[in-house]
Amino acid sequence: MATDNREIKVLVSGSSGYIAAHIVQQLLQAGYQVRGTVRSLKNENKIAPLKELGKEGENRLELVEADLLNPECWKDAVEGCTYVMHTASPFPLTTPSNEDELIRPAVDGTLNVLKACAGKVKRVVLTSSCAAVGDHHSPDRKLTEDDWTDTSDAELNTYVKSKKLAEQAAWDYVKGLQDDEKFELAVINPCLVAGPALFKQQGTSIDIMSQLMCGKMPALPKFSMAVVDVRDVAKAHLVAMTLPEAAGHRHITASDLATLMEMSEIFKEEFAAQGYKPTTRAMPKFVISIMAVFSAQGRTLKSRWGRETPFDNSRLKSVLKIEPRSLKESLVDMGYSLIETGIVPKTKEYKGRPAK
Repeated sequence: MATDNREIKVLVSGSSGYIAAHIVQQLLQAGYQVRGTVRSLKNENKIAPLKELGKEGENRLELVEADLLNPECWKDAVEGCTYVMHTASPFPLTTPSNEDELIRPAVDGTLNVLKACAGKVKRVVLTSSCAAVGDHHSPDRKLTEDDWTDTSDAELNTYVKSKKLAEQAAWDYVKGLQDDEKFELAVINPCLVAGPALFKQQGTSIDIMSQLMCGKMPALPKFSMAVVDVRDVAKAHLVAMTLPEAAGHRHITASDLATLMEMSEIFKEEFAAQGYKPTTRAMPKFVISIMAVFSAQGRTLKSRWGRETPFDNSRLKSVLKIEPRSLKESLVDMGYSLIETGIVPKTKEYKGRPAK
């Protein structure tokens, strides 16, 4: 007899995040009991939209406070949960002067959650990143789940390094568990995430797409990124949570490889007539060379100039049975959500999504 999902409780860390909110929504739609962690229950800007998701899910959402760097709070957060979705990760608004300011919280925060899970839960699904698989290389082959980012690379971005080290720490920890502590681990490695925001949120991809839509980037550097829809990323988490074949594996979630210019052209096609002016100017390479002298961001852009990093998403399709959405669908849906949630201001010409 099939188990009623309402009997199963799932913990989602960092539940107000861009990916995490979609995971919460899909878990509720699938009938699960959900416990979401937030930094503060007093932050109504983040709490109120989650409560609305809870109402849509027959009030099967419970919110609790938890701090990544406080190991004690995770013991209570995990209690009574069968599965844990660990999506929370520190991300600084500015580049830290000392890379340990980012790396240590990323690694220690992940380990704090996993240690609380030992002997208590069946499986943890960890949100990592394609950045842990590979940051950039020549496109002679696609990167697979067997690849790992080389942290000895002097040009490597600190955030990228932190994602690799945090994921590696998770695998090492699980490998060393005693029999009475063991739980299964599955990892999701999304590339640049696009698709609709459920409410007014912050995030790297949200910031990038908002700037593209509003023409805030004066010119676009020449490099490509693999993109994936946030709804597909969330679905990958849910499938990996219970699928036997997912345990002990990483799962690259990627769809199309696209340049910033190609993304901006999609925004232009859909939103130019509604008063938006996406950037469509190419940045000369010499500008990046000058920026590289003065900033870490410039050096990162210079190292990626003209390079492509294709990822093999065959495991996403063949094992998790997810056919990723197209880039155009993701960006168009994202654009309308950015406007409707107030992340991007409405113009006088804005008419909304055309009726199908």
